[in-house]
Amino acid sequence: MKAYAAAVATVLFGASAITAFAPSASITTRTNGGVAANTKFSSALGMADDEKVFDQEAYIAESKEMRLKYLEEQAMFSLKIAVENYGNAVFPNAMIAGDVVITHLLHRMGYLKDGAAKVMVVDTFHLFPETMDFLREIEEFYGFKAEVFCAEGVPVGDKAGYDAKYGANLWKEDIEQYDKVCKVEPFQRGLKTLNTDCMINGRTRWQGFERAWIDQFENAPIGGGLAKCNPIAYWTLEDTFDYIAKYEVPHHPLHAQGYPSIGDAKDTIPIPEDGSTKFVNFKFEGDKTPWLDYASERKGRFVGLANKDGSTKTECGIHVAGAEQTFDRDLWEEGAVKNIASTDEAAEIIGSGKEAIVAVYAPWCQFCQGMEDEFAKYAESAGVPVYKFRGDEERDFVQASLNTESFPTVNFIKADGSVVKYDSEARSADDFATFEKSFEKSTA
Repeated sequence: MKAYAAAVATVLFGASAITAFAPSASITTRTNGGVAANTKFSSALGMADDEKVFDQEAYIAESKEMRLKYLEEQAMFSLKIAVENYGNAVFPNAMIAGDVVITHLLHRMGYLKDGAAKVMVVDTFHLFPETMDFLREIEEFYGFKAEVFCAEGVPVGDKAGYDAKYGANLWKEDIEQYDKVCKVEPFQRGLKTLNTDCMINGRTRWQGFERAWIDQFENAPIGGGLAKCNPIAYWTLEDTFDYIAKYEVPHHPLHAQGYPSIGDAKDTIPIPEDGSTKFVNFKFEGDKTPWLDYASERKGRFVGLANKDGSTKTECGIHVAGAEQTFDRDLWEEGAVKNIASTDEAAEIIGSGKEAIVAVYAPWCQFCQGMEDEFAKYAESAGVPVYKFRGDEERDFVQASLNTESFPTVNFIKADGSVVKYDSEARSADDFATFEKSFEKSTA
């Protein structure tokens, strides 16, 4: 029976294929020259007198180990190219499953402690509290210090400062602007500040059709030809958790609470929502398929959010084309629109007894940017002084005194000090002129 089993194994797999398995037994096979040779083979192919051909579970386990070993080597090879060929690689780390795998791989290669690869983190001010705590944990565990970036003009960790400048509800008012302010702009600023020429990230083909064709290297969507390294591009989510379990890799604590992927607390939920699937003590509890099915990893992300066109939101904007087009200048820097430099000056204009037009704006707001040319054109021939006042830095004042809940807000200041809001989405030069002239009729 054993001889027959050996012959079957040789026919099915060939002698060379058999030796590729982890050996646990041996059989005698015949070489091309007719000389007997002792060939070792896997426990999965081990034969017994009960006519069992092979141990299916053992074969599956060995196959997975072989696959994971290959994926590890492939990922490390790409990381070696990213770090040593480019010389200034940066890893934006979101601390999700794939990212902790990359963190561990970089550690194994010695790139974290020696600083050959820098780690950056974007704090959106809306993360789970556990996320930044976990960052401090892995910094200590691996011996590195991440560079943290957040919304422009706000100190790291200053949520109150963010709320004062951008508004605590910006994500409700305009999710695209929120993504730009809290994710895309600090992300791009981080890459530029760290002077990177190769960005390492954890995107995979398994994450959905938007990413189904990515390769291990590609051009990043940022000016200057920056390279993007996707070391785990060909991994499944199951591969990442297999790796985490194999090496007992530190991972985000919310995996143990039912979250397959972790983003902002405001729009991230467990999958399934009852939290019945968990990853605890390096093992899955419950049915793991809701996490591991194709494109399921990010099902719990961006929940309840939609793009401007009404489509379901699946990306925050960091990895899409055009992400480099952040805004780093003021509006109406030249021309007839006059600047109001302080709240005291704004109060003086309101109480001056003279008519005026005041646009309350934020330079990062796409709608303010969109009306820049037309408002400047209107100001050139306006019948009253035209002003701009940057409201994102003085939210309390503009809410109380200038009718402002969102940007832009255009107001007509009447001679009696009352402030009337322009309540229309039409923002051409002619529209603003018509708004101004409506007050001439009312006071005639």
